[in-house]
Amino acid sequence: MGKQKSATKKLLKILGIILFAFVTLAVIAKTAGWLDGGSAEKEVETREAELRTITQLVSASGRIQPETEVIIRPDVSGEIIELNVKEGDFVREGELLLRIKPDIYEARIDELNASLLTQQSRMEQARSNMLQAEAEFRKNEQLYERDLISELEYMQVKNNYEAQQANFKAAEYQIESARAQLRRAEEELQQTVIRSPRDGTISRLSVESGERVLGQAQTAGTEMMRIARMEQMEVEVDVNENDIVNVSPNDTTLIEVDAYPNRIFEGLVTEIANSADVSGGGSADQVTNYKVKIRIITPHNLDQAADRVLAQSEEVSEVPESVPNFKPGMSGTVDIKTNTVYNVVAIPIQAVTVRDFSQDSTQTDGEESDEDETSDEETRNQEEDFRRVVFLNDNGKAKRVEVETGISDNTHIQIMSGVEAGDEVITGSYRVLSRDLDDGDPIIVQNRNEIAASGGN
Repeated sequence: MGKQKSATKKLLKILGIILFAFVTLAVIAKTAGWLDGGSAEKEVETREAELRTITQLVSASGRIQPETEVIIRPDVSGEIIELNVKEGDFVREGELLLRIKPDIYEARIDELNASLLTQQSRMEQARSNMLQAEAEFRKNEQLYERDLISELEYMQVKNNYEAQQANFKAAEYQIESARAQLRRAEEELQQTVIRSPRDGTISRLSVESGERVLGQAQTAGTEMMRIARMEQMEVEVDVNENDIVNVSPNDTTLIEVDAYPNRIFEGLVTEIANSADVSGGGSADQVTNYKVKIRIITPHNLDQAADRVLAQSEEVSEVPESVPNFKPGMSGTVDIKTNTVYNVVAIPIQAVTVRDFSQDSTQTDGEESDEDETSDEETRNQEEDFRRVVFLNDNGKAKRVEVETGISDNTHIQIMSGVEAGDEVITGSYRVLSRDLDDGDPIIVQNRNEIAASGGN
């Protein structure tokens, strides 16, 4: 019996402990708001609207290339018997680059010289025949005037004289043709010697000594090499059709080159293409871009400039190691500064969101005509009215403000109306701003200490 009472007391004690824990948990849950769906206040982040200078940027990527580059192709075909340059060499205008085997062209000149001499001999023979025919014609002309020969004999002699004159003229023309062929052959012989058309650096060498090349008589000849001004480099980028309207000649740019991380170079827009490059035409993935050329104005490739000076002087100062040495084909990213505004009201880009204002009128109509049977159908047919808005911190409540925006950079956007400098703008979180937050909602500012430290509201 005593054991039974002891077990009962023990059970009641355990039940009491459980009940006490249950009540304590309920009080905590009630205090924290767990039992009534949580606190209605939404946690947000804020920033002050401020006056800033905003520069609108158009970003594009491309590759570095020489601003001026000449492709060297042979005018005649043959074997390269002498190659005097290698890739990277600096050459001056008129300097010998290579020679093509001239044997065939020299033999052609000899052949045409012999042909010219033959034509000259034939012309002399035609001259002799013409003079003989002329003498016979003059004699028979006098005889015909005295009626000593028939008209038929006279006409035969006259026709022979005219034929000999034509043969002499033809011989003269054949000599001119032979001389023209000879001049052409001599020019082809000169074209077996390739000289540099300008000062520059051999940026690409595609042939070797002993290799055969094809001249560009009917088709494009073999590309042998390229000569470029390496101290005048540019970046050619593809700009999307939506951004090209904002780009203008002489716009300044910021250039990042993959080979030189954490460094920014300056550039200037020099050319904007008028025709588009379309990829994926006729499909959903169609992309339309325009080529834009940007001159790199930050000093670069001074070693190439030093080589140029070295060709004229033996004393050349050392090139600083900090000066970049760009090579054709390097990848780069360009930010084109298309427009700049100064001392304008600006806020972080993420603070601007979109709301459907038609929902406001829908809710108002619904409250005024709850019993109207046609209100539901009108609501469904009502057009959407999306507008850009910003939420402000109005004494612990969210205040929705419609805004007019201007240009933007990578972080901030210009506010032309709706917000003043010093207003506390709600900037996050993204989920709260994009979906949850409504006009008049109570809020809790997570970064209140930061706002107070910066002198905010």
